[in-house]
Amino acid sequence: IRHPCYAAGMKTLPSADEILAWIADNPTRADKKSIAKAFGIKGGALRIELKRLLREMQDAGQIEKRRGSLRDPGTLPPVAVLVVDAPDGDGDLFARPQDWRGDGPEPRILLNLKPTDPALGEGDRVLARLTEASDEDHSHTGTLIRRIGRQASRVVGIFRAASQGGRIVPVEKGSDREWLVPAGAENGAKDGELVEGEPSGPKGRMGLPKARIVSVLGDPSSPRAVSLIAIHAHGIPDRFPPEVVAEAEAAKPAKIGTREDLRDIPLLTIDPADARDHDDAVLAMADPETGGHILWVAIADVAHYVTPGSDLDREARKRGNSTYFPDRVVPMLPDALSGDLCSLHEGVDRPVIAVEMKIDADGTKTSHRFMRAIMRSPASLHYEEVQEAIDGRPTDRTGPLLETVLQPLYTAYAALKRAREARQPLELDLPERQIVLSDEGQVTSVAYKDRLDAHRLIEEFMVLANVAAAEELSKRDRPLLFRVHEEPNPDKLDALREIAAASGLTLAKGQVLHTRHLN
Repeated sequence: IRHPCYAAGMKTLPSADEILAWIADNPTRADKKSIAKAFGIKGGALRIELKRLLREMQDAGQIEKRRGSLRDPGTLPPVAVLVVDAPDGDGDLFARPQDWRGDGPEPRILLNLKPTDPALGEGDRVLARLTEASDEDHSHTGTLIRRIGRQASRVVGIFRAASQGGRIVPVEKGSDREWLVPAGAENGAKDGELVEGEPSGPKGRMGLPKARIVSVLGDPSSPRAVSLIAIHAHGIPDRFPPEVVAEAEAAKPAKIGTREDLRDIPLLTIDPADARDHDDAVLAMADPETGGHILWVAIADVAHYVTPGSDLDREARKRGNSTYFPDRVVPMLPDALSGDLCSLHEGVDRPVIAVEMKIDADGTKTSHRFMRAIMRSPASLHYEEVQEAIDGRPTDRTGPLLETVLQPLYTAYAALKRAREARQPLELDLPERQIVLSDEGQVTSVAYKDRLDAHRLIEEFMVLANVAAAEELSKRDRPLLFRVHEEPNPDKLDALREIAAASGLTLAKGQVLHTRHLN
């Protein structure tokens, strides 16, 4: 492909702009030999001058050398290595160039996958053929050629500054590979600070992979840095976009409207002593008609505030759940909701979805009824104070509720316990560990948490409410997921038989196994 100046017999050195224009039109042929041929430069002084000009353009960042070819760093070649981003809210899959050096914004590439292409996920590296697009949310479309591996995840470590840039020394246990931070990629980090970096191109000097610092996390010697390290090492999103926070803070308390009014019945929340929010409430009372019990379970009606397709909804989908640490919680929803309007605090009206369930004297559920309602909890109690009240040590908080609220809960629980013993589900009553921190964030103890009947009571109420929900959704022919536990591995069963025999117990071979046998 010859340049017009060559066709006209103008065998002169081209300008930098002419070279850039030719590279843009011929990205697959942009090596020195092809450029010289296109401009009719066959040898001698002009060839030397062309090499000098190309070297100056490289030094100035106008072009870069890639495997023998030259290209404008601010443009994308027809074939490029891309890093796949997480799917957006519509399920579309976008990607970005693995190494973008242009001055403008990083291109966003929509991947057009065929049914036969492999499933791609966030962090996958792919080789793709690119086509320019004029869409508002992407500059190119990409067709997959092949998947070539995964992009290394972000690295959390200590920044060690140098005269030009520096290094990131990872804090992850077992990782001895350091990352080179080029000059200009420090993002304001100072020597010794805890930072988060992400890969940024081919290896640098001494064969170290390059990274750019994306956030500075502060003093690594702070005890609370442990949670920060875990949050960033696992990619847990701990900041809400401004529009999500604004939507949460604009929410108003729900009005009763067509909801059922449950404010006159004493639905209690019972949670750990250090609970930061209160998601569910319970109540039990005798059923004089049947001799059984009437049970209530109410959960915060989060859907009243988080509507489908809203900014809150999209952000919650990304997070999936709240994440708890000894010294903090990373919530699924902003605190205006998770810590306030969607928390069943005592003495305030809160919207709930509630289920009223009737059980007979043996703990078998005979009916249920779901409703949207408004409740007002008379008290937010914790497990230990509830158990102490039942064991004969009531306090000023639990004493007034002992006969009317707490004892009926335990009477209903006794019936549910009888039903559980009759059906014999797998019994795994495993101890839970609790990490206790001082005000300075230092670990003061790691101990087993007591398993109280107060814990088991809440669990049995919640299991029954979930059974009722599954039955209701099935009856209404709504799609839902069930988790089916497969049978135990035969090798593990053989090992269990040996342990059982050593303890004087027998787990016979050849029988149809039920959970009661394992219990």
